This record gives sequence, C-alpha cells and structure tokens, in this order.
Amino acid sequence: MPLRLLPLVYLLLWLTGCTSGLKIDTRYNSPNHDSRVQYLVLHYTSSGFERSLNHLLAGEVSSHYLIGATPPIVYRLVDENRRAWHAGDSSWQGRTWLNSTSIGIEIVHPGYTDTPAGRVWHPWPQEQIDALIPLLKDILQRHGLGPERVVGHSDIAPQRKVDPGPLFPWRQLADAGVAIWPEQQKVEHYQRQLGGQTPPVQWFEMALEQFGYNLARTPEQVNASKNLLAAFQMRFRPARFDGVADAETAAILAALVPQTVNSPLWCNPAAQSMTPAAPSALAPCAQLNR
Repeated sequence: MPLRLLPLVYLLLWLTGCTSGLKIDTRYNSPNHDSRVQYLVLHYTSSGFERSLNHLLAGEVSSHYLIGATPPIVYRLVDENRRAWHAGDSSWQGRTWLNSTSIGIEIVHPGYTDTPAGRVWHPWPQEQIDALIPLLKDILQRHGLGPERVVGHSDIAPQRKVDPGPLFPWRQLADAGVAIWPEQQKVEHYQRQLGGQTPPVQWFEMALEQFGYNLARTPEQVNASKNLLAAFQMRFRPARFDGVADAETAAILAALVPQTVNSPLWCNPAAQSMTPAAPSALAPCAQLNR
C-alpha cells in the first residue's frame, strides 16, 4: 500500500471505531431495553451552598444535581449516564444499592435543628420547589418514568435517613404530576371499612413491603418495622410520624396499595395484636369476612 494512503486508512478506521482491529456491525437495534435510571431520589444537604458543593465535589459522595437556595440555581454535577454516590446502602421495590439505578438530587436545605424544646424542622422555600418540579418533569419524560418513581432518601434507607423530612411538599409535587399521593376518597373508604380498628403489625409490614420498602433486618437494627412506618408517615401523614400503627395510617397505605386489603389480616379481629377495638367497632370488617 502506498505510504500516502496510510493517513486515509487510519482515518477510516477511526471513523468506524476499528482502531483496535475490532469491527462491530451496528445495523441492528433491539427494542428490548429501557433506561438504566429507574428512580429519582430526593435529598437535603443539611448545610449551606458552599459547604454542600465542596462536599459533593471533593468529598466521598456525589449527586447528579444540586439545587441552590438563593437563588435556586440547578447545577448538574454528574452526567446522568454516570453513577453518582448519593444513595448508599438502599433498597426500593426489590432493587438494592440504588446508586446504579437512580438519579440523585440534592437540595440545599438545613433539614432540622435539635433544640432543648425538641427537634425543629425547617420549611421549604417555594422558589426551590419551583425549580425542582420542572427538573423532575424533564428527567421523568426523558427516561420514560412515572411519578411513582420519585422517592425520598428516607424511603430507600428508612433505618438511617430522614431526608427530605416531614415538611417537604410531596402533595404539591403530586399535584404537578411528579410524585404520588393517595386519593382522599379512597382513604376515607378504607377508614370506614376499618371502623376504628387497627390491622396487626404483620399487615403493615406486608403492605409496606409491597409498596416498596425493604424490611430486611440486621442484628444491629432495632425498631426496624417502626422506622419503616415512621418513614411512610413522614411522607404521607406528616402531622404525626411516630411510627405507631393506627387506623388512619392503615387507610392511607391501603389507598396506595389496594391489593393488600384482600389479605385476611386487613379485617380479621382474631388477628388483632395491637390496639383492642370495642365489639361495635368490629362490625364493618366482620361483615367483609362473611
């Protein structure tokens, strides 16, 4: 081959990706695939912007996006095609270690302050939520995901995390189509079914796992079930998130996971292992079991 033709040969090899001698035929494309991104995980940073940015750039953690406070600028820190280190030991809907399947969004926010009078949670500025919602819409649309795929850090790691906290406006996100919220009519319907009863702990554990939480216990964990229930309440019943099972929480959970109402534990007075109910309160559920 004439020497003057070598540059053209190398150019052709480079253009076809064959510089290593490997030739790949790309004529065929299978439709059987989806995005590696399956969840969007929301966090707060617990610190101001400068410290948060430094931590995400120079520390051992990272996130795909960071939303500032004033002004609420959206910064992209990691390309969505890359894995950011924001979720840690986590699980949702059977998937574990969600760094590989999620996009992390950190929001500059103090979270809470512990005072002598108790823990004080800080409100969320509307400007940040106004910046977050279009970001979520864009990501969900591009990756073909539904609003149920937006979760909090406390959902995927309920034994160790509480962000984005009880004051985070999940309902506003749901109204904007980028999160989920139980239908009030369904909640009221299930409350009437229960008639003041509280299903046993086993029902709550089953329903929470079907919703997405992971109840896998480790020897060092205490109050695992309570922590899961508190995380659920923090998101969907933030007025009280003590992790104590009650009829209202059961109705909210049933509205989100209606198939769990088919369980014998839902309306089985003999299985009650929590708060005893008066005989008159058992009537609605007793009628369902006939």
